[in-house]
Amino acid sequence: MSERLTPGDTAPDFTLPDADGNEVSLAAHRGRKVIVYFYPAALTPGCTKQACDFTDNLELLADAGYDVIGVSPDKPEKLAKFREKENLKVALVGDPSKETLTAYGAFGEKKLYGKTVTGVIRTTVVVDEEGKVERALYNVKATGHVAKIIKDLGI
Repeated sequence: MSERLTPGDTAPDFTLPDADGNEVSLAAHRGRKVIVYFYPAALTPGCTKQACDFTDNLELLADAGYDVIGVSPDKPEKLAKFREKENLKVALVGDPSKETLTAYGAFGEKKLYGKTVTGVIRTTVVVDEEGKVERALYNVKATGHVAKIIKDLGI
């Protein structure tokens, strides 16, 4: 199982393809706070709800100095379908190798319908302007999570 991050850790850098195949890197966001959220799969009900919640609050978060990047093991083609179908504005990147998911402690054993399985652990990591972990939230719920982050961050 991968190690979980804690506040004060340096957030692992990554460069991953977005829905259009363009490279998105954490380093390119230095100087701004970044909410990096990890979700199991595009075009599934919980992940759709979460992505729509982030999209609906993107302007509020941006005005408060936060960029948002969603990471899943999906390929760019599936991310593009997800974005188009749900009219998403949040940056979505794919990590088919699961290296970034693992580096953030967002891939490993989890409970699913009472069984232990290996997969994506729904996780949100808030990274500060210097690339340090400000908050690391694991096993988050898809519904209501964005509202909770906004409240917790005092936005």
